This record gives sequence, structure tokens and C-alpha cells, in this order.
Amino acid sequence: MALRLVRRAKQRTDRARRPGKQPRRAPDATPSLPADPALPPTTGWLLRGKDGRLTAYAPGDQGILRWTETRPGGPEWDGPTFFPVPDLLPHFALAQGADGYVHLAGTLRRRNANGESVTEMATTMQYQSGRPMRQWHSMGTPYPTDRERAGRIGFPSSLVDPRGALHVFIRNAEGGVTHRPQSLNGRWGSWADLKGGDVRGVPAVATTDAGLTEVVAVTETSVLRWVHDALGAPFERADDVVVAVVPGSVSSERTGRGRLTHFWREAATGTVQAWREGMDEPAALGGTGGWGPLALLRTPVDGQDCTIMAQRGPDGRPALAAYPTENESAGAEWTSSGEPCVGVPALAVDGNGRVVLTALGADGTLRVTRQKAESGLAMEPWTTV
Repeated sequence: MALRLVRRAKQRTDRARRPGKQPRRAPDATPSLPADPALPPTTGWLLRGKDGRLTAYAPGDQGILRWTETRPGGPEWDGPTFFPVPDLLPHFALAQGADGYVHLAGTLRRRNANGESVTEMATTMQYQSGRPMRQWHSMGTPYPTDRERAGRIGFPSSLVDPRGALHVFIRNAEGGVTHRPQSLNGRWGSWADLKGGDVRGVPAVATTDAGLTEVVAVTETSVLRWVHDALGAPFERADDVVVAVVPGSVSSERTGRGRLTHFWREAATGTVQAWREGMDEPAALGGTGGWGPLALLRTPVDGQDCTIMAQRGPDGRPALAAYPTENESAGAEWTSSGEPCVGVPALAVDGNGRVVLTALGADGTLRVTRQKAESGLAMEPWTTV
């Protein structure tokens, strides 16, 4: 049977404040709800640092908003702090290595002195929770001499491999996928065209517990996949999954030894589906009418290995569901709570081992709910930061 989510009869919203001076907020720096599918929501935006504190990141108006727990497990937060990044489009990719360092990759678009549009990719890093971000550095594009083609690249996805090296993936101007690795000394390798075609939305990338990466991209009629058989080895095309998927709805989670399960929305109905290598067809997990990719978290609930999912539901509110990991036949019961949000929710485990669900309000606030100290996946009332 599906895990039962405990519903709250009454929702209340409290404002969590830290005594003393509040961090600076830019007057108009509110989270950006994408106006069209070309501006996808940022996913995986709640991360736990080496010191156990959670940090939340959101795209603002030409910059980044950040909130950080004042201590592991909260409940107080510092923020939002605004980091101006001129010309940053309102989407960025987040990746965290085993060292706790957080890497951000984004797309900069500006006008030069001749009025021409110039596009380039850029990255930065945050070493520790609550510390400043480093200066952004350009990593160019696969088309250094062709502004028109550079302007047609997609938004980035990224990951950090077990060696601590950053990898960035984009949809290229030809509709395939291009990959650029960074070495441990910080130097960028060459752009590698992984081929493919008709790719829509942002490629999804994830690593297995063995450190091997799988790249997933959506076309009109199928899901394309690339894998490699050793760390640092070239990517090769794997078998396609013949299913029509909503572009930009893919996310992935480690669900077994050497295995990833990919989650997406079936194009015709918007229903959440799960698929992994060896399955004849995707398994349906409800969530029909939701929007964007899922937030995913694999963690024990009452001692049982579970996969927790969160989405922006049909009514715009965060919705939560869980099921025993890799047992999709158990089904998943979705429970909505809180107020409507922008973008997509995020999930993490805090420094006290509790599940934390966060969402962004249209007013620029961070909203937080934590797992109660009782059986099941019961969540506390939402608080507003």
C-alpha cells in the first residue's frame, strides 16, 4: 500500500524571524515564475552544507536570492540575501559535491555596443553555508564566433562527479546535447557534442552511487539517454524510451545499487511516471494536473526505504507523496498543503534528520514545513521566512 501522508485539519502561517538585524534585500528581487516553457524552473534548490545547515536558492531579477538556516535543523533562517548578477536569465543549475561546495551555472545575455545580443554561459561557487559566492566566470558557448547560434542554446544542467569535477550540459543550437567538463584544477575541457536531435527543455543529469552519470533529454516522441561505463569515459547513446513526455519535467533519483529512476510527466495527461533500466514501460504515480519537474528525496520513513516526491499541484499549491522505493505498484497518495507557490518545491533532510519541504511565494518569501516527530510523513504547519 502507498504510504499515508497525514493531513492537517488547519493550516496556519507564521513568520520566522531572527532577532536583530535582517540581511539586506533588494527591493524588487523576488523569485521569478517563468513566463513560458523556454524559462524552466530551477530544481534541486534546497541543499545541506557540510555544517548541517540548509540553504535555499532562487532566481531573482538579474541575480540570486539565498536563505540559510542559522543553525542545523532551524527553525530560524537568515535572508533573503540578494546577489546581483547582471544579465543573468532567470534560471540556473545547482550542483553540490561531496565536499559540500555548491556550484551554480547560468546563462548571461546582454547587448553589446552595437546592440547585438551576446549569450554566454557562466559559473560560480559557494564554499560554505552562509558565505559569499565567488565571482562569476565565463565558460563561453560551443559557438564562440557565431552569436546567432550561441543565442539558440538551451539552459544548463550540471553535476559534480565523485572526483569533485563540475560538468555542464546544454541543449545545443542543432537540437542535440552538448557537454563540457571542468578538470580538478579548474580548467575547462572542450565542448563535446553528444549528438541527438529535436531535444526540448533542459537535459536532466544524475549520477549513480558508483559515480556514473546518465543524461536524459526529451523529444516530441521519446526520451533520449546517454551513459558512460567509467568515470571520465566518453558518453554513448543508450536505448531510447519511447514515450511522449512534457519537456522540462524530468528529474532523477538514486533508487538502488547502480540504478537511477527517472520521473517525468506523461505528455497527454500530465500524470507523473517513473521509469528505470529494465522496466518494460513507465509506471504511473498520479499527480495529474501538476506542473514542472518533481522534487525527489530518497530517505527512510518509519524504517522503510522510501522515495518522496513533491510537485506544484493543479491548484498551484505544493503537493507531497511517497511510496516504498522501486515499488511503484504500491501507488502514491498526493496531499496538497500551504499556499500557492511559484516555480517548483524542493526537498531535503535537515541536520536533525527531518524531511524539509520548501516552496517560494509570489511575494518573494521562502515557505518551510518540516517533518513532525511522529510516525508517517506528517508535516508541521508552514512557516514563512
